[in-house]
Amino acid sequence: MPERRSHDYVRAGTTTLFAALDTAIGKAIGSLHRRHRAVEFKKFLLKLDREVPADLEVHLILDNYVTHGVLAVKTWLAAYPRFHLHFTPTGLSWPNLVERWFAELTTKKLRRGIHRSVQALERDIRGWLTGWNEHPRPFVWTKTADEILDKVAAYCRRISDSGL
Repeated sequence: MPERRSHDYVRAGTTTLFAALDTAIGKAIGSLHRRHRAVEFKKFLLKLDREVPADLEVHLILDNYVTHGVLAVKTWLAAYPRFHLHFTPTGLSWPNLVERWFAELTTKKLRRGIHRSVQALERDIRGWLTGWNEHPRPFVWTKTADEILDKVAAYCRRISDSGL
């Protein structure tokens, strides 16, 4: 059944959730912010630096959002060499497993939720994050890399302008 909204639906505001996923155990680290700028992204990086054991390298798979590449972030990264950023190509978010985690959050908590304020939305997100981390579960690929690449190649052969 299609999702419906009443005629009096009013969006109460938005929030930004930066999140990192430990792909081995499924634990997530999240940080909520009212804005989505480099300043907030650096705060998230500082949180990761505090919460991830100091002897571990930190590899972050990111989209190409502008806040990830500004000078302030690059300067911070130069001072924290254990952090390594890897960027997904535009429109190709599926290799980033935290995106799968975001989909779980959206489907199971947010999509049909009623949030009359940003504070209520943030409370629900924090609750979801806490509940998830009480029983974290990693996402497991069900296909091999070769199977995925074969499927992509077959699709490219079917479309007329792929160059293959």
